[in-house]
Amino acid sequence: MAKGMIESFTAALIAFLVTIDPLGMVPLFLALTAGMSAAARSRTAFRGVLVGALILGAFALAGDGLLGALGISISAFRIAGGLMLLVIAFEMVFEKRAERRSQTVEHVRDERQPDPAAAAGPGAGGEEHVAVFPLAIPLIAGPGAITAVILQLGRHEGLVLDQLAVVGALVTVLALLLSLLLLASRIAHLLGRTLVNVLSRLLGVLLAALAIQFVIDGVREAFSLV
Repeated sequence: MAKGMIESFTAALIAFLVTIDPLGMVPLFLALTAGMSAAARSRTAFRGVLVGALILGAFALAGDGLLGALGISISAFRIAGGLMLLVIAFEMVFEKRAERRSQTVEHVRDERQPDPAAAAGPGAGGEEHVAVFPLAIPLIAGPGAITAVILQLGRHEGLVLDQLAVVGALVTVLALLLSLLLLASRIAHLLGRTLVNVLSRLLGVLLAALAIQFVIDGVREAFSLV
């Protein structure tokens, strides 16, 4: 049983590390919070991670019910979710994901530029907006992370200890993300582009394998029900 929990934790940890991408979030966070004081940047990090965690937690609790209400079988969601995670994996391997996320950040910064609330700094509402969008949504609780949460928990349906291991993996990654965001200004110079690219490609390959496994499980389950 302990071995099964460790395997569940490890698989979920890899999935969440890739889809949430704590290391890759550091330069994006610094770009989003440029001009903020250290205190405002810390508040933004806490709020962003908290809102992201609440969103992912909501899908963890209600994911199966939502799929059932829409008439979507878990096998169909495994296939669709696996294909979507496969696309994300290809983006990571070929360095397209970082470019797309950077464009999102630049677009949000351009939109906030003339906003008086954003320009006024802490307490005026600017940091709250950044914490919710785009930090919490879609950078933290994006489609990939939401899909990973539902798939990982659905994979261990009825196995409480394994599902707790999945939740533990999610909490671990979110805690790591918060720590990195709080220390972003100090560690940014240590995270060279080469290191981030190497880690991103390595995790992308692992995510691709995990995505294919989801597709295989979904197809196998779908045919077993026919």
